[in-house]
Amino acid sequence: MILFNLLCAQGHEFEGWFRDGAAFDGQAAASEIQCPSCGDRSVRKAPMAPCVHTGRNVAVQPSAELREALAAIRRAVEENCTYVGTDFPDEARRQHYGEAEQRAVYGEASGDEVRALVEEGVEVLPLPWGRRHDG
Repeated sequence: MILFNLLCAQGHEFEGWFRDGAAFDGQAAASEIQCPSCGDRSVRKAPMAPCVHTGRNVAVQPSAELREALAAIRRAVEENCTYVGTDFPDEARRQHYGEAEQRAVYGEASGDEVRALVEEGVEVLPLPWGRRHDG
């Protein structure tokens, strides 16, 4: 799928998703695309950087405000939870099944380990930062 910025002959800009560039070309040639503001069917692509959905996560450079918010979340987790390192999946399971005292923990887990925990009904939340290097 690809997202194009579009422009009608009246100057209204809007967006449209298409299977590919050829799908846009065919629909535009058949006057099948209509401006949502005025109904004009004379539509062309506006200058843009195309957005292609690949099904993969894409890394973006977070704003200073977002970096600050993430740092505050990290501080709160580190101040209020116990770091259990790579034992996290086992500790989370023990707590879930009542084999260990309930306490707030965080640590390391692979994507497969997280998926397995979720499938078992263990409540986990991936944290938005990388591995801890000091412990």
